[in-house]
Amino acid sequence: MAKFKSILVDTEKCTGCRVCEYVCSVEKCGAFNPSRSHIRVVRAYPHTNAAYACRMCDDAPCVVSCPHKGAMIQNPETGVIAINDDLCDGCDKCMKACERGSITLQGGKARMCNLCEDREGGPACVEWCPEDALTLTYGDYEPKAGSEAVPC
Repeated sequence: MAKFKSILVDTEKCTGCRVCEYVCSVEKCGAFNPSRSHIRVVRAYPHTNAAYACRMCDDAPCVVSCPHKGAMIQNPETGVIAINDDLCDGCDKCMKACERGSITLQGGKARMCNLCEDREGGPACVEWCPEDALTLTYGDYEPKAGSEAVPC
């Protein structure tokens, strides 16, 4: 079993509606602006949609690659990566190290999913997904028969 929780998407249920992106952008920056979301929806032509966010990697390559000590710190208990804006200079090395493309630059600083750790109800995207395509789970999982659920 994976060490940390992450968001799982069931591609059989995901319609690509992007509600998760809108809800995340409101939660994180107070505006309906999917470009500022920490979760992304992609369409794999012709029939598959999938949302993806940081999967809270064990030994996160983004943290390891950051040249600014203390700019990115992974909580050893939750796996959530905190970004210290005072130390982050937007060099983008963390973005290049993330094989999933889960890190963006916003206002010259790195931004990524933190599982809404400061939100009482957990990740807003999971709560508001109209198709129940997103769940909070550990990275190792057993997909249901016929399901195409994949870790975000």
